[in-house]
Amino acid sequence: MTYQHLHSSREDGVERLVLSRPDVRNAFNDTMIAELTDWAHGVASDASVRAVVLSGAGPTFCAGADLAWMARSVEYTEAENVADALRASDMFANINHLPVPVIGRIHGAALGGGAGLVAVCDVVVAEEHATFGFTEVKLGIIPATISPFVLDKIGRSAARELFLTGRRFSAAHALDIGLVHTVVPPDALDLTVERVLDEVLAAGPRAVAAAKQLIGDVWAMERSHLGPHTAAALASARASAEGQEGLRAFLEKRKPNWSRR
Repeated sequence: MTYQHLHSSREDGVERLVLSRPDVRNAFNDTMIAELTDWAHGVASDASVRAVVLSGAGPTFCAGADLAWMARSVEYTEAENVADALRASDMFANINHLPVPVIGRIHGAALGGGAGLVAVCDVVVAEEHATFGFTEVKLGIIPATISPFVLDKIGRSAARELFLTGRRFSAAHALDIGLVHTVVPPDALDLTVERVLDEVLAAGPRAVAAAKQLIGDVWAMERSHLGPHTAAALASARASAEGQEGLRAFLEKRKPNWSRR
């Protein structure tokens, strides 16, 4: 599907999505939010997709909300503001719950909702000069819709400092708090992303989806339920066609049939 503010391409099971509003530093507006939600629905329903690489066109990954779009919200009723916020929340949730790994390729800056997008990526590679910030309080608002995903990623202590000050911080600090996973020089950004893809594509696609689901399930589950749940999940994986193929491939010293690289 063709989008106004996104560019997507696919090859060998890898979906590459580029935020494409470089003239406004890839800032969100209502159209981009609707397009990202629609795109996520399409990827979630397509079994041929094994990984997503999310990046931004131009010098900035994503600067958060478009100021012109935010200015219109001044005239919204409370009900209109709630509906608008729910659409953004749904967008982040749909990306967060994609059944495939989402790899963030971060450069320039990721601010406000842009930092929220980083939080819903499963693996994040950032160039060393990138800057981040949950800057909403500087505008007299709060990082509400992104907060569930950010808190899952960086925890309460880091969020207290960064949400309440709204300060910008470095890629090195983002690495320290777990918002990103790897920090590299700019000329190593693409190569590092491709190495992450190599690892993902060497793994069983159903196992990867189940492992992603397992993380959320275990995190939210009462301790008394963990043993039965995890035992059943492992038993199911072992008995699956993919699990059987993986074991046979290991014993026969060959690549499994899902390996793309």
